[in-house]
Amino acid sequence: MMRVLAVIPARYASTRFPGKPLALLGGKPMIEWVWERVASLTTLSKAVIATDDGRIAKAVTAFDGKAMLTSGSHRSGTDRCGEVLKRLEAIGEEYDVVLNVQGDEPFVKREQLDSLIACFANSDTQIATLKTTITESEELLSPNNVKVVCDLQDRALYFSRQPIPYLRGVAMEEWLQNHNYYKHVGIYAFRANTLKELVRLPQSPLELGESLEQLRWLENGYSIRVCQTEAGNMGIDTPEDLATAEQYLTEMIHDHKII
Repeated sequence: MMRVLAVIPARYASTRFPGKPLALLGGKPMIEWVWERVASLTTLSKAVIATDDGRIAKAVTAFDGKAMLTSGSHRSGTDRCGEVLKRLEAIGEEYDVVLNVQGDEPFVKREQLDSLIACFANSDTQIATLKTTITESEELLSPNNVKVVCDLQDRALYFSRQPIPYLRGVAMEEWLQNHNYYKHVGIYAFRANTLKELVRLPQSPLELGESLEQLRWLENGYSIRVCQTEAGNMGIDTPEDLATAEQYLTEMIHDHKII
């Protein structure tokens, strides 16, 4: 049976939103929403919130979650996941797959996580992530929305902040009517041995250019399987995003759709 470790990286010192994991959403810390979604998966062997701050660890303990204090020098959530895996292996725990769900994804869907884990039934899968169809021009053109193009076997060819592909001979305002564009949903799963290799890689030229760590993996020859999901998640990067999420949560509760 495949042993799956879920790691939820939660950093306190966000430039745009300091203390973001502890911001209240529906009366409880945002990180608690993420924990509840992840920890409820029946396919998991263990879930851990990996943080660099004692205030977050204290809050996690208060709602009976599991927290691990990790280094404050990590460049990414992937590196934080790598530390958790290394420390658990050092005490004799073994895992086949590591799921990485950022601590600012309070509305992540369980079926999305299950679809990522299911990818590893194929022994060729090294890394898995998600995409969703882009339906609005504003979403397509925004550099804050990462776009992904895949091959015919649903493996990533490239990720970009620019709209890709470029449709030659078609007016940009008509691109969505003439091609299917996909937004990357930044949740990952890694084969454990692959994760241990990834965290040792130096930053790459494409990664530095686009500020996208997944390009480092592609540049180094790793394969990323991309699963289709019906809806993009509402990641929270700013206080304004939190206000939008609060309104969304209120509407969902009113419509009895919150699980």
